[in-house]
Amino acid sequence: MTAFKDCALAFRFSVIERLPEPPSPYAAKGTLVHRALELLMWQEEPPDRTRGAALRKLAVAVPEVLDSDEYRGLCLSDKERSDFVDDAVSLIDNYFMIEDPNDVRVLGTELRMSAQLGSLRLSGIIDRLELDGDELVVTDYKTGRAPGANFEQSKLGGVHFYAFLCSEVLGRRPDRVQLLHLREPLVISTVPSEQSVIALRRQAGALWSAVVMACDREDFRPKPGRLCSYCSYRDYCPAVGGDLALLEASAARAGSTARASGPDARL
Repeated sequence: MTAFKDCALAFRFSVIERLPEPPSPYAAKGTLVHRALELLMWQEEPPDRTRGAALRKLAVAVPEVLDSDEYRGLCLSDKERSDFVDDAVSLIDNYFMIEDPNDVRVLGTELRMSAQLGSLRLSGIIDRLELDGDELVVTDYKTGRAPGANFEQSKLGGVHFYAFLCSEVLGRRPDRVQLLHLREPLVISTVPSEQSVIALRRQAGALWSAVVMACDREDFRPKPGRLCSYCSYRDYCPAVGGDLALLEASAARAGSTARASGPDARL
């Protein structure tokens, strides 16, 4: 939901043009660790959620993730693959520094939820939903670096989105939402309020209106910043010396138009 706000032109390339992106090692690392923790929480009961069990789940997840169609294109050498898995092991170790998984009362993992907001359908996947006493808790695993103080609230905005989905789908707002940053490791948590859910609903509606207007006007402006060096669409972006004509030429060679009448409502 924040992609358009981060950079409207990148949003156009990704969501409207649906340009393919090369596989990301960062995304692969996140997927791998998420999958191992999902298997640990869902397949093992307390007190069997041990480090050894987690590493066995990681071993199962490695070929499932790295040999998949999505990430096979990383083309890791044997050494790179070994280093990649070793780093995932360190993240699993850090997870056990944050919490004891045997104390977690899991309600569900990797839960896909969708809610209708006018003509917009909002969807998301909750890493973990649990009960802490009588409290409903949403937990999101993060394998990248924790944000600095200036960016912390923007990262929590994504977790407030999960609180919104729970309110719409389950009819209950979570009592707590938390980010488990495995790299440091540390926990960032907050208590969502009715006001925060209402604010997110309004922001989503306003953002969707901006997307529709951009489509009508064919006006998707780039937003140069620190994320540009990681962007897959640099060759097409005039803000960093790219050329939009390359995209149009590619579409012409494919014998189809690259443009769409509007973005998919599933953001």
